[in-house]
Amino acid sequence: MAGLTFTLPPELNAPAPPERRGLRRDHVRLLVLNRRTGAVSHARFDQIGAHLRPGDLLVLNNSRTLPAVLQAQGPDGAPVEVRLAHRLGPDRWRALLVTAGAVGNGSRLLLPEGLEATVEEHPPDEPLSVIRFSRAGLALADALYRFGQPVRYEYIGEPWDLDYYQTVFASVPGSVEMPSAGRAFTWELLIRLRRQGIGVAFLSLHAGLSYFLDDRWVKDPRYTPEEYQILAETAEAITRAKATGGRVIAVGTTVVRALESAGLVDGQMLPRSGWASLFITAGFPLQVVDGLITGLHEPEATHLDLLSAFVDPERLREGYQEAIDLGYLWHEFGDVNLIL
Repeated sequence: MAGLTFTLPPELNAPAPPERRGLRRDHVRLLVLNRRTGAVSHARFDQIGAHLRPGDLLVLNNSRTLPAVLQAQGPDGAPVEVRLAHRLGPDRWRALLVTAGAVGNGSRLLLPEGLEATVEEHPPDEPLSVIRFSRAGLALADALYRFGQPVRYEYIGEPWDLDYYQTVFASVPGSVEMPSAGRAFTWELLIRLRRQGIGVAFLSLHAGLSYFLDDRWVKDPRYTPEEYQILAETAEAITRAKATGGRVIAVGTTVVRALESAGLVDGQMLPRSGWASLFITAGFPLQVVDGLITGLHEPEATHLDLLSAFVDPERLREGYQEAIDLGYLWHEFGDVNLIL
């Protein structure tokens, strides 16, 4: 699709969580887009059950958001902002290093509380470096939670606490940005949907950075894979839904990438873990996922390429324009789009 372009007024960038704007998290707006006809309708998110039917299966990402932004000092004394991108091992990460100072292979970065990080790879023609911390495992995680901050982009005016960057069901730490499509769900709503006959299942995909702070670098899943795990219970629920005519509805583009990376074997989903690196675009033969719950994405974002596998780009553009005309809010604290 080469990037869907449209004009997003800056006042439609949601600057704060709904709860800080006087709303329940499940009272954000819902843009419903029919993937076959392009028909658009509007609802409140907690009314999503009216668009689902018994036998459908919601698959949610239970990855928990880490405080992934760290302030360090480089070898020349210049400040270095370390934005973790994805974990390579108990003490090694790919990271975006933001500094006006000199950083190269072998550089030592000094962090609070005596923590250090050594730059192992700092390629000049790629956005991400490889760093190794002086602590590993739980000791490193403890340090991150004490002095790290959540990733925050320029449209977020306040340094909101990490709790605002979590879904209610997040339980497996690992994402550096919130898998935000599931943020609007409450346990009350999930229980109500279960009573309606709609299944709920979970997988883990640890979301990486979506933006490298420089328009030269476009996030391409083929070069920035993300770790996922699909447990047996979820695999069985997907197989059962597919066999009985239910729709598998991914909650977030992260879930789409995980499920389509795993694929089906003779019509069955099998438990699997690995690295999701598919670049899903228009014409991609979706094997597992029938529908999608997602946020509203900014112009030319690669997420829009993935959405074009579900709905014709022109129909998506028309739906987005209607959302803009009606004042929907964008990004992780904004409104939600259901494509079925």
